[in-house]
Amino acid sequence: MSRVADSRRVDAAGIDALASAFFDVFDNRGGVRVDLDRLRTLCIAEALLVKAVGAAPQACGLDAFIAPREQLLNAGALVDFHEEELSAHTEIFGNIAQRWCRYRKAGVLEGVGFATEGMKGLQFLRTPQGWRISAVLWDDAPA
Repeated sequence: MSRVADSRRVDAAGIDALASAFFDVFDNRGGVRVDLDRLRTLCIAEALLVKAVGAAPQACGLDAFIAPREQLLNAGALVDFHEEELSAHTEIFGNIAQRWCRYRKAGVLEGVGFATEGMKGLQFLRTPQGWRISAVLWDDAPA
């Protein structure tokens, strides 16, 4: 196998692992406390996160993204929550990559169970420390 093919395979595996680790952060099933600070090791400090659910998108940086989710996922309002990637397509070009994935999330919010699917776009950047997430964009299927 060529050196280029080997490099692409290593890059793809690294991005797959990074995407999987991202989804794993959001899992509090069985009363497990989530560690949203793990996002700081998965993302660049300047990462942009955009929730495009509903009429008005909500864009924020990493700190503003983590704070409310820390409360929601660890204070008991949202329990037995998890997200999982159902399918994905990733394109890599040099030091950047884009991944479109269909995902599912489910949990119990304030005593009411829910499950929905949606799409996420993740952008990745090769850094001296390896691949990191530079942006996340998502929208859920209409209820």
